[in-house]
Amino acid sequence: MATIGKHAVVLGASMGGLLAARVLAEFFETVTLVERDVLPAGPAQRRGVPQGRHAHGLLSGGLRTLEKLFPGLPEDLAADGATVLGGENLSLISLTFNGHKLNLSRAPEQPIDSYLASRPFLEAHVRDRVRAIDNVDILDGHDAVELLMTGTRRVTGVLVAGHDGGTGKAIAADLIVDAMGRAGRTPAFLESAGFGRPAESRVEVKVAYSSQLLRLTGSAPRDRLILVGAVPERPYGGSLFAYEDDTWMLTTAGMNGHEPPSDLAGMIDFVEDLFPADAIAALRGAQPLEPVATFRYPASVRRRYERMTRFPDGLLVFGDAICSFNPVYGQGMSVAALEALALRDCLSRGADDLGPRFLRAAADCLDTAWQMASGADLALPQIPGHRPVSVRVSNWYTRHVLAAAESDPVVTEAFFRVMNLIDPPSRLLHPSMLARVVARGAPRRLRGVRAAPAATPVAAGA
Repeated sequence: MATIGKHAVVLGASMGGLLAARVLAEFFETVTLVERDVLPAGPAQRRGVPQGRHAHGLLSGGLRTLEKLFPGLPEDLAADGATVLGGENLSLISLTFNGHKLNLSRAPEQPIDSYLASRPFLEAHVRDRVRAIDNVDILDGHDAVELLMTGTRRVTGVLVAGHDGGTGKAIAADLIVDAMGRAGRTPAFLESAGFGRPAESRVEVKVAYSSQLLRLTGSAPRDRLILVGAVPERPYGGSLFAYEDDTWMLTTAGMNGHEPPSDLAGMIDFVEDLFPADAIAALRGAQPLEPVATFRYPASVRRRYERMTRFPDGLLVFGDAICSFNPVYGQGMSVAALEALALRDCLSRGADDLGPRFLRAAADCLDTAWQMASGADLALPQIPGHRPVSVRVSNWYTRHVLAAAESDPVVTEAFFRVMNLIDPPSRLLHPSMLARVVARGAPRRLRGVRAAPAATPVAAGA
């Protein structure tokens, strides 16, 4: 494939940055990844990924997209110990949303794979693939200090500085990609350069996490993935995931001031009424492998770069630097993978007007996931924010979908595919699905009985 530039620089070597570098390597002679942390040789926690100590799962839609970028990656993950669930058997997955446990007893018409592993494990496998690309160089242990411009319209490089206290050095580039996550400095840079800041959409979720990595010493629970979501009368929940190397991750989370305990015994008590009895019994005798990790996430933020009337040439924004989701829903890595395919498509059409074209394409990737997540958050009365008619209607329909999914495995499969970013939310509005939802999920409403609002990311994009 013909190159469109000599040098691209990606700021940030987390999942978003790695995926951006993978695609850019097809179109530039050299790609440099600049990362503040000193990157480990294998799976390891690092300061720049504080959420790495909490539950992570790769949605099926994201996994399928990653496989397009890294053929054979799912097989490598499985061979190295990732827990593989789903396929033609979803029975080892327990999902409870809005008080309804989904009926996963039937084999899906099409396999739906789920891979469970820690964030360091997933990231290390992707990082190894990127390291192996001949024209990708990694400059770790360096901070991005300042973006450099020529004239008033084009970014031409970045000033970086090592942690050894030496003077900074300028790196010239045809393209700079900000993949530094929520801490990305592009909004401040754009404002100082006279472009203005992007508008923001925010949902103040105030999520607090406590997570504990464990090894079970007795019998394991039947289910390998347990997830219980928040409901309006109980704005907290928890999850238990089977990870690599026979480890398990227990995560408890509360929203808008409902903070979970920060000790293992308290965490188990916190989920005792939420989890199956065999899971609680297994947790009582589990061996902690590291201290309990805590994390606070104040708000989901979407920066609307695609709406800016002026944007400098030579600059892109990627991944969490555009949109950071409530991590409860596990969408971030999967959406970044979708953005990577969008970036590949934009680059294949040349460098002209690349920034605005990609930012519009990224917005299209984000729309459904943002609507799903923000709609689910706003279904909880404890979360402040404007609730337009579209959100209220979609949440009204979602609670009936969930009620139907408790007994109807066909509805469950459709919901599961939407939740995993395989199918669009419009699948839940197909006439055959509407008939099932009305027959099984909506009779109380149709008789005039009021039901509680749903709190789960499904049909907000419908």
